[in-house]
Amino acid sequence: MSRFKNEVLRLDAHIRTLRIGASLLVMLALVMAIGWWSAPRDLTIHVPPDLRSGSTRPWWDVPPESVYAFTFYVWQQLQRWPTNGDDDYPRNLHVLSPYLTPACQAFLQQDYEYRRNSGELRRRVRGIYEIPGRGYGDNPTLRVRSVSTREWVVNLDVTADEYYASEQVKRALVRYPLKVLRSDVDPQRNPFGLVIDCYEGAPQRIASPVDPAATPVPALENTP
Repeated sequence: MSRFKNEVLRLDAHIRTLRIGASLLVMLALVMAIGWWSAPRDLTIHVPPDLRSGSTRPWWDVPPESVYAFTFYVWQQLQRWPTNGDDDYPRNLHVLSPYLTPACQAFLQQDYEYRRNSGELRRRVRGIYEIPGRGYGDNPTLRVRSVSTREWVVNLDVTADEYYASEQVKRALVRYPLKVLRSDVDPQRNPFGLVIDCYEGAPQRIASPVDPAATPVPALENTP
């Protein structure tokens, strides 16, 4: 009789051990599920556009060529008035607001109001494009200056053309020194994780496409 009782006790102890092991496995699965659920669904990795050679860098690092490409793209879209500057300029400010700091957006809003009150926007068509020979690949150290791991200064050398109806009223060669900051606050609206903080210094007029010298523009109202 004691033999059967010992066997029953052994089986009870084994079942208890299995239950404890199953409970531990369930807890481990829950911890893994929570970790999987809280893991980021998207991971932005900046890859240099020139893929002819390999590149090794930390995944969180933003290479200067990516900073330049972002800055030029956003600034070109901001300065593009396809039909009427009175409507296009404020619309651009609204659409591109995730890529601008609040201070920069307020500054550009003042610029818009000044231009509108001065009659510089009505029926104006505007666009900017990179000056040949003055892109990032021609002088990378001049185009992007790293201030810190979260701040850069980007020099854009562009041609700004403006038209009133079908007549060209302005063509200016300009260097825009723009401050760019890292800001990963809204990946849904800004997947780049970068924002433009407007001018690091006064925009400069360029004498000619081949002349590296540039002269400061004295005031905002004279800025091309």
